[in-house]
Amino acid sequence: MPGLYIVATPIGNLGDITLRAVDVLRRCSMIACEDTRVTGKLLKHLGVSTRMQRYDDHASEEQRARVIDAARNEPVALVSDAGTPRISDPGYRLVRDARENGVDVFTVPGACAAIAGLTLAGLPNDRFLFAGFLPVKDKARGDVLEELGSVAATLVFYETGPRLVRSLGAIASLWPEREIAVARELTKMHEECRTGSATELVEHFSVHPPKGEIVLLIGPPVASASTADPDELLRAALAEASPSKAAGKVAKATGLDRQTLYARAVELKAQ
Repeated sequence: MPGLYIVATPIGNLGDITLRAVDVLRRCSMIACEDTRVTGKLLKHLGVSTRMQRYDDHASEEQRARVIDAARNEPVALVSDAGTPRISDPGYRLVRDARENGVDVFTVPGACAAIAGLTLAGLPNDRFLFAGFLPVKDKARGDVLEELGSVAATLVFYETGPRLVRSLGAIASLWPEREIAVARELTKMHEECRTGSATELVEHFSVHPPKGEIVLLIGPPVASASTADPDELLRAALAEASPSKAAGKVAKATGLDRQTLYARAVELKAQ
């Protein structure tokens, strides 16, 4: 049928592509892709000769309109370099505009690094929050981590090898007690998932610099700390620290919102 088909491709092992995905890529009239060289290698492996057109997050409105116009009358596939499109990959504007213009959108699900990392890590997965890539700059990275620290769920990020140790260091300074998992080279020959505290992982990866794409997972706030009475923790901290520092200390220990704790610390200090 005509429309836009969101097609997941392998994240490593080429055998992970689905039979339906191969069929769609073979029978569609055009494949919109991030990099024609990367997708070209996959198509060659699959024996598919469908025409490709480059489409990424830097595509112009005119390029996006051409893809949508084509999908009105014929099947058009959207793929990313690896994994599921739109999961920290291009496609948001294209899918949104296609739907607004009455073009049918279909999903062809498959591999996703974030989900694959969750399956390996052994961290709680009844609730998880995927937050894409951590910021490059130290302050912005710290702000994001503190913003999400009180979420009672496993946090899932994408990260790169050169930045991993700095991100782990930032996590160690905030939550030294939380369990962390680093999943890398997923579905490939050297697939690895290493768990431990952020400090332990900093020590390991400082000696063994990681390569490949990485899924970084942070376990939820420690149950024993998060279930303790916040007022008791604040009173203990206020005995030797200002309301601001006391709130910061309790926030790190429990994952609770720092601003809320600060307001309560001020009240307790005044009593």
